[in-house]
Amino acid sequence: MFMFSRSICCAKLNQLSTFETLFSNLKLRPCATPLIGPLQTCEYRIYSREKAEYANVNWDELGFALTKTDYMYVMNFTEEEQKFFNGTLTRFGNIEMCPSSGILNYGQGLFEGLKAYRKEDEGILLFRPQENALRMKMGADRMCMPSPTVDQFMDAVKKTVLANKRWVPPYGRGSLYVRPLLMATGRNLGVKPSSDYTFLVYASPVGNYHKGDLNLMVEDNVHRAIPGGTGGIKAVTNYSPVYKPLTEAKAKGFSDLLFLDALTGSNIEEGSACNIFILKGNVISTPTTHGTILPGITRKSIMEIASDFGYQVEERAIPIKEVFDAEEVFCTGTAMVVKSVASITYQGKRIGYKLGAETLAQKLHATLTGIQTGLIEDKLGWTMLID
Repeated sequence: MFMFSRSICCAKLNQLSTFETLFSNLKLRPCATPLIGPLQTCEYRIYSREKAEYANVNWDELGFALTKTDYMYVMNFTEEEQKFFNGTLTRFGNIEMCPSSGILNYGQGLFEGLKAYRKEDEGILLFRPQENALRMKMGADRMCMPSPTVDQFMDAVKKTVLANKRWVPPYGRGSLYVRPLLMATGRNLGVKPSSDYTFLVYASPVGNYHKGDLNLMVEDNVHRAIPGGTGGIKAVTNYSPVYKPLTEAKAKGFSDLLFLDALTGSNIEEGSACNIFILKGNVISTPTTHGTILPGITRKSIMEIASDFGYQVEERAIPIKEVFDAEEVFCTGTAMVVKSVASITYQGKRIGYKLGAETLAQKLHATLTGIQTGLIEDKLGWTMLID
C-alpha cells in the first residue's frame, strides 16, 4: 500500500472539520495517535491502492473448472491435541493420506463453497464467510466430526485468498471460488468416527456455472435426499449418487435435474447443486429446508433482498403441479448465483418461462452481484474487505 502523510497543527480541535471538508475527496484517514503538546496535532494519511498483479489467465474464457493456483491452507486435528492447531499455507498440490482414512472408506467429510470478488478499485471482498463457517459446524455435528472454530475458518479463508490474490479475476470477469474441506484422515478400518481430521482450503478462479439457458428435467425415480439423512448439510456423499441420472439428463440436452421429495414424490426440492424459487404475482415461494434441502447462503440472501423489494417470500411445500403455473422460475447457489430457468420438463410435458432483462431473477442477480462486488452499498454487513 502506497501512502504519504501530512501533519496539520490546529489551535482548536474544531478546525479539523474544515480540513476534513477541504480534503474529503481525497479520502483522508486520521490517525489514532493521542494529541501531545501545547499545539494539538493530527496526522492525516492519504492512501492509494497499488495496481493489482494478475495471473496469466484468459479471464473471458473462464468456466467452472479447476485452475491450479499458488497456495492452499492446511490445519490438523489429532487425537492427542483434541483441537485444530498450527494451520499453515503450503504450495497447492497433492496430499497424502492413509488408505484406511475415514474420508476414503466411509465418506466422513464435508465441504463448503464461497467466493471472493474483485471491486472496481481492485480491492477484494468476501461474501458472508461467517455463514459458511457456521454451516460447516452444523454439518460437522451431524457427521460426528470436530470442526474449526468460526475464527479459525475465517482466518484460513482470508489467508488462502490473499495468498492467491493474483488469481482473483478483475472486476466483473469472474470470481475466486474458495473450497474449504473437512476430512476424516485418521487410520480407521472399522465403522466408527475417525480420530484425526484435516481442514484444508484451496481456491480457483471461476466464471459462469451454467452458460446458456437453464433447462431442467424433473427426476422422479432417483431421490437426492431422504428424511433423516444428510441432505441438509454439505456432506461429500450427497453429490455422487446423482451423477448417473444427471449424466443421462445431460445426454438428452438438459442442463440439470430437479428432484422431488422422497416421501411423497410430488413436491419439488432442489437441483443437483442449487435451490429453486417460483414466482406467482407478488409471491415468491421456495421449498422449506426441513433436513433434506441444503439451507443455501445465496438462497437466504435472495430471500432477504426479495423481501426488501416488496415481495412476499414463502417457505413451504411446493407441489410439482404448481411449477407449471409459475410466471418465473429461478435457481440460486454459490456457483450459479441467480439464474432464470428457461424450461422444466416433467413426464414428457415441457413448460417454458419468462427470460431476459425484465425478469425478477435478473433484478435479483444484479442487486446481489452489485453487493458482492462493492458496486452497491452493503447496508446489511454481508461483505468483508480482506486486503
